[in-house]
Amino acid sequence: MKIAVMGTGYVGLVTGALLADAGNTVVCVDIDERKVSMLREGHIPIYEEGLESIVQRNHEDGRLLFTTDAAEAIKKSNIVFIAVGTPSDHDGSADLKYVLKVAEQIGDNMNSTKIVICKSTVPVGTCDKVQGVIAGRTDVPFHVVSNPEFLKEGSAVKDFQSPDRVIIGASDKEAAETVGELYKPFMRRSDRIVYMDLRSAEMTKYASNAMLATKISFMNEIANLCDRVGADVEHVRIGMSLDERIGPHFIFPGVGYGGSCFPKDVRALSRLGHEFDMETGVLDAVESINDRQKLRLVSAAREHFGSLEGRTFAVWGLAFKPKTDDVREAPALIGIRALVAAGAKVQATDPVALENAKHELADLGDAVTFEHDEYDVLEGADALLIFTEWNQYRSPEFDRILAALKSPVIFDGRNLYSPAKMKKLGIHYDSIGRPTV
Repeated sequence: MKIAVMGTGYVGLVTGALLADAGNTVVCVDIDERKVSMLREGHIPIYEEGLESIVQRNHEDGRLLFTTDAAEAIKKSNIVFIAVGTPSDHDGSADLKYVLKVAEQIGDNMNSTKIVICKSTVPVGTCDKVQGVIAGRTDVPFHVVSNPEFLKEGSAVKDFQSPDRVIIGASDKEAAETVGELYKPFMRRSDRIVYMDLRSAEMTKYASNAMLATKISFMNEIANLCDRVGADVEHVRIGMSLDERIGPHFIFPGVGYGGSCFPKDVRALSRLGHEFDMETGVLDAVESINDRQKLRLVSAAREHFGSLEGRTFAVWGLAFKPKTDDVREAPALIGIRALVAAGAKVQATDPVALENAKHELADLGDAVTFEHDEYDVLEGADALLIFTEWNQYRSPEFDRILAALKSPVIFDGRNLYSPAKMKKLGIHYDSIGRPTV
């Protein structure tokens, strides 16, 4: 099929590259000429394992193209994906200006019957708005389909190639089945395509992310309660996970969720409820707990040291999760800002997110310094704070840590180490929901 993907962000680029890899002719559109030039040269603007080689191979083979010419791309395609950003507006609702702008471009360049697919995460009723915008600018027949993405950063290629499910919402059966054909190459073992109406498809995306965020916040609240009563959240987690109704996924305690999806989607779903005069107590609590949890390590440092004024802290991990360079709403950045606001200095590192973090924290000046090597940031620091569970942090050289730190103190936001081992090494070790041995 001939496909146009509007937007070369995380979702658009992964979608375009993997559909091209399945044999389709795909043109990805972006207004950023610098990004388009980079992609044409075979370089990608995000860190995602396995993606760059797929982009390079399909671009060289002529199946994956990049352009700033939206009009030409739309005219030459029979399927158009809308994959632009939907950032949070000032009130927490999703800002649809980019989605609706693309809808205008599609309407203005509709030269044949097309299927328009909303891939962006959008509130319930957005596809109806897209339908109205396009219909107001053309008499050419078209169909709008909701096809939300469920890609996890760090494993997006694998997720696309072997999805848990593909949701397709449409009012036209033939259009829905045509979109389903795009995903058949990824369904060789079993068909996991679920067809439904437009609004249910839109709601499925938000409900799924909100449920996962709820599990994280619930487990963090249980961990904090374990701290108070002397229970071990690791034992509790294992005991819970063996119940098939609960399962083992998303019940690891930590310093909260971040990234581009969970925070934004929980806020947007809560705002949607308020628009319909409905209280969203669970969603509001999920967000509130998560906001507090991001400061968990800073609170632990303050409890241990008292004043943080004049102290220096080493930080391991800046991305909101491993295997990505995404620092959007990352707990580490929230924690670093709180440390600096309390008068401390920070020496930080991350395997791949260093440049993005430098950009986001540039306003803090020389209060924050960055190093590529995780041991370099330890030199002269009063304590180590771990925010992201990169594999290389799981089995460090503790003798080097002890030699570099001014005091043997680790605040571990991801429960990477054994409290018993830390006690044996003479390290003051504070983790999440586990008793200090």
